[in-house]
Amino acid sequence: MDIVVTGTGYVGLVAGVCFADVGHNVTCIDVNEARISLMQKGISPIYEKDLQELMQKNAEKGRIRYTTDYANTYKNAEVIFIGVGTPENPDGSANLEYVEIVSKQIAENIENDCLVVVKSTVPVGTNERVEKIIKDNLKNNVKVEVASNPEFLAQGNAVHDMLHAKRVIIGIESKSAEKKLNEIYKPFNLPIVSMNRRSAEMVKYACNSFLALKISYMNEIANLCKIVGADIEEVAKGMSYDDRIGAKFLNAGIGYGGSCFPKDTKALNYLAEQNGYELKTVKATIEVNEEQRKRLIKKAKKCFKSFEGKKIAVLGLAFKPETDDLREAPSIDNIKYLVNQGANVYTYDPIASNNFKEKYDDEKIMYAKNPTEALKDADACFIFTEWNEIKDIKPEQYKELMSNPSVFDGRNIYDINEMKENGIDYHSIGR
Repeated sequence: MDIVVTGTGYVGLVAGVCFADVGHNVTCIDVNEARISLMQKGISPIYEKDLQELMQKNAEKGRIRYTTDYANTYKNAEVIFIGVGTPENPDGSANLEYVEIVSKQIAENIENDCLVVVKSTVPVGTNERVEKIIKDNLKNNVKVEVASNPEFLAQGNAVHDMLHAKRVIIGIESKSAEKKLNEIYKPFNLPIVSMNRRSAEMVKYACNSFLALKISYMNEIANLCKIVGADIEEVAKGMSYDDRIGAKFLNAGIGYGGSCFPKDTKALNYLAEQNGYELKTVKATIEVNEEQRKRLIKKAKKCFKSFEGKKIAVLGLAFKPETDDLREAPSIDNIKYLVNQGANVYTYDPIASNNFKEKYDDEKIMYAKNPTEALKDADACFIFTEWNEIKDIKPEQYKELMSNPSVFDGRNIYDINEMKENGIDYHSIGR
């Protein structure tokens, strides 16, 4: 089937490439000419495991192309997926500006009957809004249907999550839309769950907010464990054997980040407030996460009277391993605080350093080529991302390299006893 995907970020590009990989003919649209130029050369504009290889493979087979020419591309489109960004507004609501712009462009240019599928993460009721915009702006006498198909992609594992999803959620209001989406997803050989559009929109927010809640809950338990003398890792292990709880998202740390959990919890909370309902669990999830980000700094302030002139090593900038995404990364606020306190910050991240430098150019932030360079003569070290390159650092290396081996581990990478045996002042979460 011929498929058009608008937006080439994590959602749109991964979806487009995976549609092509199962045999569909795909055209990806973006208004960013530099971005399109990169993709036409087979270069992915984002770091995502296996994505660039699949882009090149399917380009060679002639199954995917990239363009800025939305007007001509929409003309004869049979199916259009909207995968543009829905960034957070200052009040926590989702910014639907790009979704609305694309909806109007589709309406003004399509010349045949078309199914429009909203894949972007959007609040409940957005599909109806998209449908109204399109119908109000149609230039030709054509039939347009709108369906919801939320994504459930974890950054760093997005390609696998698309090709091997636990389920595909489709929100439809007609049998014809359901039939077409079933045809599109048939080559994936995945379970397809059909429901109405509003339910499909809610599934996305409900899932992400539940997982965020689980993380914040474990961080709260970890903080209490530290006070009462329990070990959060032992507690989590004991909990994991309960099938009702499961083993995933039980790791305590310095809080969640990324493009989904922070934005989606706030958007769901905003949606509830706008409808006169208080989601107490989601509000608590947001509040706990905000406080958790400050956990390591609070520990460090008890150890150091001042950070003025200190060399501080920061290992890990991205919000999680296997991505260069810095959105809502715990490293950001912590580094800003250290710099404001007069510290000289030496950072290391195997992928995200260039992104960080572009966003936060400061003469007091240095970018090391490897962990050794960052740790050399450091007065303290903060660990914010559990990259394998960081996990591979041996405890004795902190002792050998740092002038003052004081380590604040936000991801509980190391064994407490092993760090103590190597003479390291070691601080972690909930242990």
